[in-house]
Amino acid sequence: MSKNKGFSETSAGRYSLALYELAIEANVLSEVEVHSASIINLIASSEDFKSLIKDPTNNKEDQLNALSKISEQYKLNELLTKFLSFLISKRRFFYVDKILKSFVETCSIKRGELKAELTSAKDLSENEINNIKEELTKNFSSKIKLNYKHDASLIGGLIVQVGSTMVDTSIKNKLQQLENRMIEA
Repeated sequence: MSKNKGFSETSAGRYSLALYELAIEANVLSEVEVHSASIINLIASSEDFKSLIKDPTNNKEDQLNALSKISEQYKLNELLTKFLSFLISKRRFFYVDKILKSFVETCSIKRGELKAELTSAKDLSENEINNIKEELTKNFSSKIKLNYKHDASLIGGLIVQVGSTMVDTSIKNKLQQLENRMIEA
């Protein structure tokens, strides 16, 4: 079982790198990246599409027909459509979500962006999020790609993670630390 899982990770990485190189060569990288993000969102939001991808009993023709309709509706880049058709023909469409996420991450890394996670207890405005992003960009001397989440269970404060660096100023964390100290005493 673990060998198969390893193969899927390796396979996804290779396919995503191939897509990256093809997109660079065709000079359509930014368009393919945007369209890949749209497909990732479609997979996350549509149970029917997810089922079409994950169900091994679906035949290639059904998947190709669905891809053709999606390509028309979303006006997908031709290179991306051909790439997705190739995945279907090789019976690798099952990994499309992993491959496209890996592709988007590769694009981000090649641009020199660092991934950062921001979680806050209060709902932050767009301006507050941008200010935090600018501050992180200065502190890490690198472009920051920030993913923001609101989590009321934190009670108050923020959690910021950039790479392996994490700063947790949440009240929830402070209460947990206090509880741990009381248990130890």
